Amino acid sequence: MPDVVRVIAVASGKGGVGKTNVSVNLATAMAMSGKEVMLMDADLGLANVDVMIGLNPEYDLQHVISGEKQLDDIIIKGPAGIHVVPASSGVSRMADLTATEHASLITAFSELKQTLDVLIVDTAAGIADTVVSFSKACQEVVVVVCDEPTSITDAYALIKVLRTQHDIKRFQILANMVVDQAQGLQLYDKLLTTTDRFLDVGLGYLGAVPFDEQLRRAVQLQKPVVQAYPRSKAAKAFIDIAGKIDQWRQPDHASGYLQFFVERLLTASAGTGGH
Repeated sequence: MPDVVRVIAVASGKGGVGKTNVSVNLATAMAMSGKEVMLMDADLGLANVDVMIGLNPEYDLQHVISGEKQLDDIIIKGPAGIHVVPASSGVSRMADLTATEHASLITAFSELKQTLDVLIVDTAAGIADTVVSFSKACQEVVVVVCDEPTSITDAYALIKVLRTQHDIKRFQILANMVVDQAQGLQLYDKLLTTTDRFLDVGLGYLGAVPFDEQLRRAVQLQKPVVQAYPRSKAAKAFIDIAGKIDQWRQPDHASGYLQFFVERLLTASAGTGGH
């Protein structure tokens, strides 16, 4: 495989829509299909990927930024062999890093020893600067929505900011915790109707994950549902969606390289227009 990496941001307009759960299960499902997957916890203020899958990282991105550790030192193995880059609560936001810290992170990512097929970036909820920066640096932005009015309006607000202020034109919508596929499509149609009227964007429908009691149990067990209950409705949906992502056109531009991903990310965070 060439060293072009598929880089996907998973975002949401608001919290509470299961965004991190989506990130964890998609990463695990893709790893189970034979991909080398890295999952980066980019919610630097309220990191919770490690909690969701029962990991206890000794070190995290804070130690890379401070120069105490190399990126390879903090990566921990997660379910199905995914490479997890942990963050921690209280780490400075990307926009607050000094030029030296920017440089150390760029170097850290460009010197990664792992060969990767996919990098999934679990962003913070909302439209904070860090979310914008990560989304700008990724090739694909998956927006997670659920059946709540605020979820739809906040998802629209996120898409609007990324489109009008940062020229991101393509988004994939994933409906989470829905009754059935029809409800997922209904949520997508609601967003599509509004974006078609007011924004010039391409909105793809990635699929729907049904509300599933076994998903809740998997969360309590601190395991991805695709491993804990592989025959559950939610697990099957995640595996289908992971297969769909695999069918996307292979990335061929510079941001597909991890090195460029991070350079663009940090340049964008520094406000110097890295996109």
